[in-house]
Amino acid sequence: MLFPIILIGVAAVVFIAGVRILAEYERGVIFRLGRYTGIKTAGLKWIIPGVDRMVRIGLREIVMDVPSQEVITRDNVSVKVNAVLYFRVLHPEKAVISVENYLFGTSQLAQTTLRSVCGQAELDTLLSERDRINQQLQEIIDQQTEPWGVKVRAVEVKQIDLPQEMQRVMAKQAEAEREKRAKVTLADGEVLAAQRIADAARILSSEGAGLQLRYLQTLAEIAGTNSSTTIFPFPIELLKGFMDLTQVAPGTRTSVAPGAPAQREE
Repeated sequence: MLFPIILIGVAAVVFIAGVRILAEYERGVIFRLGRYTGIKTAGLKWIIPGVDRMVRIGLREIVMDVPSQEVITRDNVSVKVNAVLYFRVLHPEKAVISVENYLFGTSQLAQTTLRSVCGQAELDTLLSERDRINQQLQEIIDQQTEPWGVKVRAVEVKQIDLPQEMQRVMAKQAEAEREKRAKVTLADGEVLAAQRIADAARILSSEGAGLQLRYLQTLAEIAGTNSSTTIFPFPIELLKGFMDLTQVAPGTRTSVAPGAPAQREE
């Protein structure tokens, strides 16, 4: 009577010892007596205690910070560069069998690749073409981690620290560039203004009445100021009409018939 109870108790202990619960984002890589036998999916699973060994592998995307790396660029500028790595495990069995620690291996590979890629680029390229640098890093690291069952989705260069001397030089360069653009803009404005003034002068010179109106407008503006005395030249063109009326030869008279134009008789 006692033996069945002991047997049931031992079976219960063995069953409980072999129970494993896997979350939805986990997979269990099973080794039976050291040999790979399969993968357990999410849920309540049971393995043979003492015979089977299960290694949990997470399938969620991992965000890894790549520490700052001392890099000498192609144009011999020393900078510090760090990045962020986004990757996940696609094949849990490869992540366990092909590499001892896929997290450590991916981190070290990202650091060495970051130094290599940034060292092959010039400083201006490193600062202005980050998208291309990120794409190149992602392709190289993803190719190297593929045998481990790891998929690198993206690599982003987060920060580039420049020496103080280089920062001062770049600030002077940026200031000189802004001054150049300001001078070019000012010169373009002067050219445009000169063109408009020349166009206005041509229009006024072709129309005598327009020139006289402009002269009178200028006189009105001068009269509106606080100056008490204003001396200005009087253009003879304004008297031309009156001079035409008064220039009549001596000994002539003008007779006008009703309804007829005026005629001059000698």
